[in-house]
Amino acid sequence: MPLLPGAEPMRRDGGEVGVLLCHGFTGCPQSLRPWAEYLAERGLTVSLPLLPGHGTRWQDLAVTGWEDWYAAVDLELRRLREHCGQVFVGGLSMGGALALRLAARHGDAVAGAVVVNPAVTMPRIQGFVLPVLRHLVPSVPGVAGDIAREGVTEVGYDRVPLHAAHSLWRLLREVRADLPRVTRPLMVLHSRVDHVVSPSDSALVLSRVSSRDVTETVLERSLHVATLDHDAERIFADSYGFITRLTARKTARDGA
Repeated sequence: MPLLPGAEPMRRDGGEVGVLLCHGFTGCPQSLRPWAEYLAERGLTVSLPLLPGHGTRWQDLAVTGWEDWYAAVDLELRRLREHCGQVFVGGLSMGGALALRLAARHGDAVAGAVVVNPAVTMPRIQGFVLPVLRHLVPSVPGVAGDIAREGVTEVGYDRVPLHAAHSLWRLLREVRADLPRVTRPLMVLHSRVDHVVSPSDSALVLSRVSSRDVTETVLERSLHVATLDHDAERIFADSYGFITRLTARKTARDGA
């Protein structure tokens, strides 16, 4: 099945510091490519995989589940660890949830995490009806493209398969349970206005993680897909600053 334009995965080999970026549900690497390129241009090794079932047609997503999506980023983290001394994880929306699970499950193997508008909940009514509705209705209208910046679009599906949405609901339940296991440095950037993921999800993340080094940034001018929106450059620069601060601190500690 041909890929949608911009859905191609990206891998750039650079220095000893690696970054794994995870895209969101029904989206593709296009939404994070400028961020990935920014970090790669500064000498970091960057991986931006295409999650299973994404980047082609929504019917392909319908036959995948959260275990497939998480397995893909888990494998990529292990590959980066083979070549990089330190690896950071990051993501947008569901990609933020995947990054948080990686941080929770891999502990010190993750140097830090950067999440943008992370999704960790779904509306309660959806959780109640999805187990039944997914057997009656194959899909509903999509959620891609929540961007304030004029002339910018997100490449993603225009339909959401409900079997996959139900699996997403199960993933987010797992991630919420794992939040106290997140101990590594964390940066959370979230839009003040978001029509896809409530800003309260970021508040929930901040209240439940066990990380002692936590940075919160409120994005005033962007909607959900902030990595393509007015605050994109701030996300890129702040995340790079976060990474360089932590790598410098480790270098100084190792040399002491």
